[in-house]
Amino acid sequence: MTAASATIAARMTSADFLKMRKRRVTLIWALLLTVLPLLLYFIIAAAQHSSNPQEHGPAGGLSGFQDSLRVVALFFGPLAAILIGTDAGAGDFAAGVFRDLVVTGRSRLALFATRVPAALALTWLIVLIAYALSVIGTFVFAGGSPTPSAAMVANGLGFTLLSTGVICVVAVGLASLTTSRPGTLVALIGWQLIASPILTNISSLGSSRKLVLREAIAHFSPVSLDNGGGHGPARGGAVTMGSATAVLVMAGWLIVFLVLGAWRTRTMDT
Repeated sequence: MTAASATIAARMTSADFLKMRKRRVTLIWALLLTVLPLLLYFIIAAAQHSSNPQEHGPAGGLSGFQDSLRVVALFFGPLAAILIGTDAGAGDFAAGVFRDLVVTGRSRLALFATRVPAALALTWLIVLIAYALSVIGTFVFAGGSPTPSAAMVANGLGFTLLSTGVICVVAVGLASLTTSRPGTLVALIGWQLIASPILTNISSLGSSRKLVLREAIAHFSPVSLDNGGGHGPARGGAVTMGSATAVLVMAGWLIVFLVLGAWRTRTMDT
């Protein structure tokens, strides 16, 4: 890529980021989905501990960090990533401006490619706010209990960015393929939060469960992500797999949906 091409790509990405940032409804919902559940968790957990400390432990500390990481990285952070990725992939079609962008002479593949980093940047900006709140709550409400180390906090951040980033990119690709925001939202939310946990708990499916994206992502969690207090596999997922397998599964999902999204953008009628 020449310097001129890189400059044009950077400008197009910046324009896409600005365009998504101005879509207030998506931005507000993404913020609410990531921040509000964390606030509710710490408020309720702190109130329970204050009223009955013998039965309820502190809202923060190691236990609070694990719970808040589950909230941000596995549930509500991915929801925000799906919202933003879907809006990035199908927003131009829904607004009826895709034709106007094409007639300017811009490459269709470039129009698709710049959506991905723009959506990632906005997703990670919102997720970073939520993760910062979770870390603050972890230490503020520790109540003298052990707190996570700096390495664990850094690993938790990396896992959160990985989880939301992969799902955001998949959402961009699928939304570009379907050109439908409602359809993409229903499909991805249903798959990620409903179908995936059900499939991974069907033991008769055997090793095929390793193909579930949610499990490949959960493999890299620095803490156990099950609700039973850490009695699942050491890496946090419901299915045990190697790191190489998890990377290949994530790469496969990303490649398939990026290729399909790029193909659809390149060939669709305007």
